[in-house]
Amino acid sequence: MSKQKVVAIIFGGKSGEHDVSLLSASSVLKAIDQSKYTPLPVGISPSGEWLLGEEAFSYLQKHLDVPFLDQLKHLVPEVESYRGNVLPASFYEYVDVVFPVLHGTYGEDGTIQGMLEMLHLPYVGAGVLASAVGMDKAISKVLFQDAGLPQAKYLVFLFAESTEEIIQKVEHQLGYPCFVKPANLGSSVGISKADSKEALEEAIATARAYDRKIVIEEFVPGREIEVAVLGNEHPRASLPGEIISSNEYYDYEAKYISGTSKLQIPAQLPETTLEQIREMAVTAYQAINGSGLSRVDFFVREDDGQILINEINTMPGFTAYSMYPKMWEHSGLEYTDLISELIQLGIQRFSLKEALRTTR
Repeated sequence: MSKQKVVAIIFGGKSGEHDVSLLSASSVLKAIDQSKYTPLPVGISPSGEWLLGEEAFSYLQKHLDVPFLDQLKHLVPEVESYRGNVLPASFYEYVDVVFPVLHGTYGEDGTIQGMLEMLHLPYVGAGVLASAVGMDKAISKVLFQDAGLPQAKYLVFLFAESTEEIIQKVEHQLGYPCFVKPANLGSSVGISKADSKEALEEAIATARAYDRKIVIEEFVPGREIEVAVLGNEHPRASLPGEIISSNEYYDYEAKYISGTSKLQIPAQLPETTLEQIREMAVTAYQAINGSGLSRVDFFVREDDGQILINEINTMPGFTAYSMYPKMWEHSGLEYTDLISELIQLGIQRFSLKEALRTTR
C-alpha cells in the first residue's frame, strides 16, 4: 500500500478575507479523503505569524465553532507546536503537497505561490502569474478584453487621484448607480454600491482602506451567474449556477453570514445561453493561464440577455455556502472527490514543470 501524502492546508493570512479562509479550511479538513491524504493544518495569523501543530488547531478552534476539529487531531502528523515568523524545518520534513486555502492578498495574489515555487513544493491552484492577474481586477479586465470577452464599462483609479477627480470622471462616464471595488480583494470585501455623489465618496474611502488601486464599474441590471472551472491543460466547466441574493446584491453578509441567499443550479436559462457561458468561462480561465481551479462570474442583462464577464477568482471559497463545490456537486463531482482531483492536478502541474529544462 502506498504511503499517504501529507497535505499542508494553509489558512488565514494577512488579508481582509482572513475569516473566510478559516471557514474554507475547516470545510476542506472535514471533507478530505483520509484514506489517501493526511491533513496538516498550517495557519497564518493576521499579523503574518506562522502556526503549526497545536498552535494551528488552537487558532481554528478559537475562531470557529467546529467541534469536528478535535476528531481530526489523531490524523495529523506529530509535529512540534510552533508559532513564528518563518516556516519551521519540520514543515519541509512532512509535507508532500500544499493546499493554500487562502483568499485575497498574500494568498491568492501570487505571493505564497512564488514562495512555494522557491521551496520546490507542489501546490493546488493557479501559478504565480495567473494568481496575480486573477487577483487584480484591473489587469484581468484587460486580458478579458484582449480575449474578446464582453464586459461592463469600468474605470480604474490609482491612489494619487483625488476623490473629487474620481467623482467627476465617474459621473461623466458611468453615472449612477455604480459599484466601487478594491482592485485586489474578493469575497465582496470593501465593495459598495453608490447611487449618489455622497454615497460614491464614502464608497471610495471604503475601497481605499483595502487597496491603493480601485475599480469602479457601471451597474448592470441583470442576473448573477457563476461557473466553476477545473483542470490544467484541458479545463472543463461545471453547470452554471445563479445567485439569488438575500441582500440588495451578493455582499459579504449574504455570502458568509446570513446563509439565506438562494443558489439555483443549474441556472434557469436557455441551454444555448448556458453553453455559451461555459465556453466563455474556459476562455477567461485560459486568458489568465489558469490551472487547478477558478470560479468565473458573469452578468446576464435583463433587457437584452447579453452575457458580460464580471471577474475570475483563482481560489474561490470552500465554505458550506460556497458556489464552487456546489456547482461541481450538481455536475456529478462530490466535494471529497473534488478536493482529491485538485490535489492531483497540483502534483501533475508540478511534475510537468519539473520536466522543463532550466539550463542550456
